[in-house]
Amino acid sequence: MTVLRVNTIAGIGSDGAGTVLGGSFNFTSQNYVILPKGTTDNRVGLGSTPGALRYNTDSSKVELYDGSQWTEVQSSIPLTGGARGVFGGGYSPGVNLNVIEYITISSTGNSIDFGDLTQSRSNLRAVSSTTRGVFTGGGPGATPAVNTIDYITISSTGNAQDFGDLLQGRGGRPSSCSDSTRGIIMGGYGPAPTATDINSIDYITIASTGNAQDFGDMLAAAFGSLQAGCSSSTRGISAGSYAPGNTNTIQYLTIASTGNAQDFGDLTQVKRNADAASSPTRGVIMGGVAFPAFAWTNVIEFITIATLGNGTDFGDLTQTKLNGSACSSHTRCIYAGGTGPSASPAQLNVIEYFEISTSGNAIDFGDLQALQESPAALSNAHGGL
Repeated sequence: MTVLRVNTIAGIGSDGAGTVLGGSFNFTSQNYVILPKGTTDNRVGLGSTPGALRYNTDSSKVELYDGSQWTEVQSSIPLTGGARGVFGGGYSPGVNLNVIEYITISSTGNSIDFGDLTQSRSNLRAVSSTTRGVFTGGGPGATPAVNTIDYITISSTGNAQDFGDLLQGRGGRPSSCSDSTRGIIMGGYGPAPTATDINSIDYITIASTGNAQDFGDMLAAAFGSLQAGCSSSTRGISAGSYAPGNTNTIQYLTIASTGNAQDFGDLTQVKRNADAASSPTRGVIMGGVAFPAFAWTNVIEFITIATLGNGTDFGDLTQTKLNGSACSSHTRCIYAGGTGPSASPAQLNVIEYFEISTSGNAIDFGDLQALQESPAALSNAHGGL
């Protein structure tokens, strides 16, 4: 057998074809192979051949092209401090909050102080990677919507820092979702003086800072506010809304691309003011107010994110409520805060949980630091990661 030893091969990837080598290769070196690399935006137009590999400098992960989309090569990264759920902002009786608090998702107990947002506000939303949490929009006081984006490092504690701005103010509980690279914010309620429901979708690159960019639009011309959102590592989900009519519509998008949302199926109830979380495969939507009876609900339902179809009954929350906020690990969903139909004051501080892969009713976890509705929730271990 003839052995050809080559120290350097030049020109690979320098044009459309590059250097083409056939056969199999056996690397015996104790060194390493460096893959082509670039940002998420750089990969547009690449990967026409299934099996292509690249390193994403935004997410710090290797990606594989499967013939239709880029997907991350999954790896297990130890989480500093474990799977952590973080809650920020909200409305307590008579005041909007800037408080940030956290829990360890695998345990039970009361929340612990983390720090403060850059601005007191409620009806905001959040997205996150394994390391960074980002809070978006919301409204302080009489102002219904701001374009504020701020961020935290999830494994530490401390105050949030400025990230950039949304394309417009978004209050009214829009929906949000994220993978390890991108955060998506869908719909919501626009700022004064018009203060109307909006159907546009923004996205950010979580690891960087800067202003949001346009992603596309939701299904309806004014699909609007009071939605629930969750995700897998490839697909984002938004469920229910006020648009300005109440709906049971579920819609989806592909997080790594841009474009308009598409129809997924229907919830078991026409409702709004619900919230959602997910494992890598299953989305769970819980609570809210159901129509036409305008009745607070404790219903939990689930979908399989990779397919299309309607919601299926899962179980019940510990009580009927709306305007709480949910986060998750790959196995457990946490639902915190909200308002009940007859409590006085109406706001709640209850935290509850259930296991996503099974079905059944929620169980008490502990308490938030204050009575509050409409905070934002995120985690470093949700189904999009």
